[in-house]
Amino acid sequence: MTNIPSRTSPQRNARIAGALYLLLVPLGFFGMFASSGIVVPGDAAATVNHILASESLFRFSIVVAMLVQIVNILVVLALYRLLKPVNKDMAALMVIFLLLGVPIAMLNELIQFGVLALVHHAGALQGFSSGQIQALVPMLIDLHQAGINIAGVFWGLWLFPMGYLVFKSGFLPKILGILLIIGCLGYLVDSFSGFLIPGFNVNVAMFTFWGEVLLPLWLLIKGVNIERWEKCMAEAEPA
Repeated sequence: MTNIPSRTSPQRNARIAGALYLLLVPLGFFGMFASSGIVVPGDAAATVNHILASESLFRFSIVVAMLVQIVNILVVLALYRLLKPVNKDMAALMVIFLLLGVPIAMLNELIQFGVLALVHHAGALQGFSSGQIQALVPMLIDLHQAGINIAGVFWGLWLFPMGYLVFKSGFLPKILGILLIIGCLGYLVDSFSGFLIPGFNVNVAMFTFWGEVLLPLWLLIKGVNIERWEKCMAEAEPA
């Protein structure tokens, strides 16, 4: 009877991590959908009109972006508990990288609130024509995208130690670790290409994200190999 908690705990952590991680998929797709039709390249007036016409959707996309970061915190904590027996230092690095990206992404949404303030209180900006004020909106949206690229560096970096831990674990398939490391490279390519080649739309992460879908599915459906997890845990414990 005394062995039951130790045997159920890693499986429970796996299920929790998998469910929370999978929740990020629809939230992420909603965020992309909500913003995809708002910006009209080269037409600031049309962009402003789209924001005003879809303000509820625009505001909801801000809430979703912040909710994603809250879920990210819960995901990485569950994964830390699951993967720390493999290598505690790498597990800590995984947590640090993700947590560095969270405040960047959260504060970045202030720019979106700035967009809303601009379209609703344009009259308060004395000395600016309506055309000049409208031109500020796509500039702020571009600045928001730059903030996403900065956060994207850490969204990529945390996948490297996680991929390493999964690969080395023995209680999860090695291929999932490889896919996570590939996903890391995808985020980094997207972010740094945005810094170095402005206006050139690169979206490598759309093709390298499979590890972030397959890992949570595996955790939710299959869980971990309990015997190997407990062996890994025993080896990690000080004598």
